[in-house]
Amino acid sequence: MARKLLPGTLIVASHNPGKVREIRDLLAPFGIEPVSAGDAGLPEPEETETTFRGNAELKALAAARGSGLPALADDSGLSVHALGGDPGIYSARWAGPEKDFALAMRKVHEALAAAEDRSAHFTCALTLAWPDGHVETFEGHVHGTLVWPPRGEHGFGYDPMFVPEDHTISFGEMAPDAKHAMSHRARAFAQLVEACLK
Repeated sequence: MARKLLPGTLIVASHNPGKVREIRDLLAPFGIEPVSAGDAGLPEPEETETTFRGNAELKALAAARGSGLPALADDSGLSVHALGGDPGIYSARWAGPEKDFALAMRKVHEALAAAEDRSAHFTCALTLAWPDGHVETFEGHVHGTLVWPPRGEHGFGYDPMFVPEDHTISFGEMAPDAKHAMSHRARAFAQLVEACLK
């Protein structure tokens, strides 16, 4: 039986404003007030795990123990099949210290230059952690195809080059509500809601 999250303040273990905004929108109906780790003055822990799940749990536990409050962490990224799953857990690192995702998308495009297979998927591991060390982790995926040049001004990260299965527009071209309804984060979040918020 999953542990329930009660209404109140929740630390979102992220310094990424786009990600925090998306999580705030998803949590709005549940009486939970998300505060970003950056706003709470918490440092970003080094992501030393080798899986999305491991890094999500590491970040959530660090934020929960550092704040004394429940914390939610997301570790997500783009896995490109022709690149053996890269950039994967290193998706943000491909953007460099300036978090330049135009650069990261170009790196993916250049690495794929000779590849016919342009299939890829996003993964999101979402972990709720409590200060006592208890964790609940959920994972969501969305499959699609990569396009070049990037398209659209919405979303963040690799969204403008990713067209989800059964769609003709990229995540970057989708209205936020449309993306929220089907993204890897939304799929992980639906599991979290079912287990911990209902």
